[in-house]
Amino acid sequence: MTMALDSVGTDSDHETTFFVSEEQPVSGDSLSLNEALLRLSVNTAGFTTLNDLLRQLPASLRDAVPFDHLGLMLHDQERDVMRVALVHPELPLPMRETPVDFGPAGVILRSQHTMVIHLDTEEPLTGMMPSLRDLGFRVVCGVPLTTARVRLGVLIFGSRDAIDYNPDAVALMEQIAGQVALAVEHAVHLERLEALGASLAAERDRVRLLLDVNNLLVSELDYPSVFGKISQALREVIQHDYASIALYDAESGQMQLHALTFTDERGVRLADHFLPLDSSPAGIAYQRGVVSMFGETDIAAFGPSGAPTLLTEGIKSICCVPLVTRRGKLGVISVASRSPEAFSPDDAALLGQLSSQIAIAVENARAYGEIAGIKDQLAEEKDYLQDEIRLAHDFGEIIGDSPTVKRVLHAIETVAPTDSTVLLLGETGTGKELLARALHNLSRRRERTFVRVNGAALPANLVESELFGYEKGAFTGAAMNKLGRLELAHRGTLFLDEIGDLPLDVQPKLLRALQEREFERLGSTRTLRVDLRLIAATNRDLEGMVAEGLFRRDLFYRLNVFPIYVPALRDRREDIPALVHHFVGKFSREMNRSIRSIPADTMAALERWDWPGNIRELENVIERAVILSNGPVLQVPSAAIHPPRARHAASRETPRYPRLRDAECEAIVRALRESNGVVAGPAARSHWPPGVTPSTRRASRSTRTTSSGSRSAPTTSPTASPSTPIALRSAPTRVSQ
Repeated sequence: MTMALDSVGTDSDHETTFFVSEEQPVSGDSLSLNEALLRLSVNTAGFTTLNDLLRQLPASLRDAVPFDHLGLMLHDQERDVMRVALVHPELPLPMRETPVDFGPAGVILRSQHTMVIHLDTEEPLTGMMPSLRDLGFRVVCGVPLTTARVRLGVLIFGSRDAIDYNPDAVALMEQIAGQVALAVEHAVHLERLEALGASLAAERDRVRLLLDVNNLLVSELDYPSVFGKISQALREVIQHDYASIALYDAESGQMQLHALTFTDERGVRLADHFLPLDSSPAGIAYQRGVVSMFGETDIAAFGPSGAPTLLTEGIKSICCVPLVTRRGKLGVISVASRSPEAFSPDDAALLGQLSSQIAIAVENARAYGEIAGIKDQLAEEKDYLQDEIRLAHDFGEIIGDSPTVKRVLHAIETVAPTDSTVLLLGETGTGKELLARALHNLSRRRERTFVRVNGAALPANLVESELFGYEKGAFTGAAMNKLGRLELAHRGTLFLDEIGDLPLDVQPKLLRALQEREFERLGSTRTLRVDLRLIAATNRDLEGMVAEGLFRRDLFYRLNVFPIYVPALRDRREDIPALVHHFVGKFSREMNRSIRSIPADTMAALERWDWPGNIRELENVIERAVILSNGPVLQVPSAAIHPPRARHAASRETPRYPRLRDAECEAIVRALRESNGVVAGPAARSHWPPGVTPSTRRASRSTRTTSSGSRSAPTTSPTASPSTPIALRSAPTRVSQ
């Protein structure tokens, strides 16, 4: 409620006596009562705001009634207090607001009766009456301000000269209070209507803005386009120089910066680096969960690790708003400016309202990206599995009951439940891929994809793109994005066959992917994380290749976590009958043949054969035999299984057109035999071919020793000829002093 007091001199024209003084009534010529009320009504009707009305009210009442001071107190219905609205002239009141039950004003409001209060009495006074008496007032008249609809407050007249108000003066004051009450009600209603109109207009503008932003955001789904639309929406509502979006990465426990948007020609730039959770503006706002603003001092305190772009761009103020959806906190959107204190609380509130829509747009874009990635991965897996189905191999079971096979299967059963890297060693054709699939099927990743990559089957210039994938435009012919085999094997198993043939320049990148579980596609700077189990296989001597510099030592150690040697078929001859029966049954069904028996001499010949091609050679021989067998008895061509000696003798024959390297090696071996292993000095010089230096002899000897397979397998072939270079290892090397 409000109170106002106004001092007015006594007009000499007044004739009506309004109050009684100690000496004599003040009288004089005055306007008629009706004319005074009419003028008051006209003077107070044109005001549209309460402040304007209260400011002009003392002057409007001056012609109607004499007074020294005028007061107006309005009732605040929501808080149930009496509030001083106007004091004229201004007086040092002890309080501007009182409870309704404190003092005469509340009594007048509740009773709706005019009250004349004499202040020069000895009786105790309440409310503000003691203060008015101290200011020199002798009598006060309080009149209720009331209309047919509401009780507004109290209108108070005060005098220093009079000792009382006569009944005519009180009646006039009541009529004046009725006019003032109508004017106050009118002004209050107009103010409320204007405030309501302004609120509705602001709400309309806010809804329109949110709708415009929503239309901008929902029109795009992929990350770059969404970030561009977000930047456009932010520019329309908040002046800024730089904006960013950082999402929380649960795996690293940090904020991952995804996009930077600039208002200059740089526009939207995708980013992919991490910010610390506890020492970056985005991380702190994410943890607080509320709008957070930081100044130049705060940004400097974060340092290059927490605010690298802010410091580089000369940012002096930043406003960070959490992005929250019904699934929880997603990340933070930030707007920054090169001006200090550039963002007001209203800007922060508006950005907070926009953040929910931005959060939904970012979440949809992320989901769209994940779905698109899964779709591409499923398409790649489908193509890959269709290629696998077309393979003619039966991977349904492992045939064999020999002790060597049991040892291998026990090793596979032991290591399969873990995620450790397995290295399968052995000659070609021994079934390393079949064992790799068994490892995968026994592991906890068996529900995911088993992806096979053959390092020897791919050209050297395509190995990297096949493993890591590439982005559109990474090189000539890259018309679209392509997932690499590492991405296809995410949460599954990657089988790298013939890893010994992997190019040297690809090996460091593979090592990083295995150690750090992250890599980049060709033509991309975005780091991708991968979770896979690696199984590698080779028929090469990796240790020898490491010694020759053909294979990275660190990659070899990374692969050689759990090596398993796959025995050759000649080392498990007792498994040959079971394998023969398996392949006979398989090809008989495929070719619609009925082969019911295998001659004993045929089986014995198959068991005697050394099978340099191992199981693959045996499978091909049986397939050929089934084709050539017209009856129920298996007929194996005699040319397919020569006696071991004849075949070894044939293998030792010099080719008709020997290669230069083979001819040179034969000459060096022959010279070593003739010199009894002496590689230097006068005693050896006469035995060596012309042009061969001691360093060449030592290098050649090392090469032949390594290539003989001494370190490629824990067991030595029982059929190795004593004339091969393996025998040179035991011969002493004598060097002349």
